[in-house]
Amino acid sequence: MSTIIPQCELTRKAIKWISDQQDETGKSHLALLEDAAMRFNLSPKDMEFLNRFYKENSDKNSDCD
Repeated sequence: MSTIIPQCELTRKAIKWISDQQDETGKSHLALLEDAAMRFNLSPKDMEFLNRFYKENSDKNSDCD
């Protein structure tokens, strides 16, 4: 029997996966976003959200230096 995972849970998993991959590989979120989309079956709307999420958070990190 298949289990259906809510889309919001897939987005959360994608955020965690992208963050983990950035730590391990040093790749940018843009490089990992396409892989996450395929891996977690994300919609274009989810992709826009993730791109905005990482862009806004990376801008905030640069202010802390």
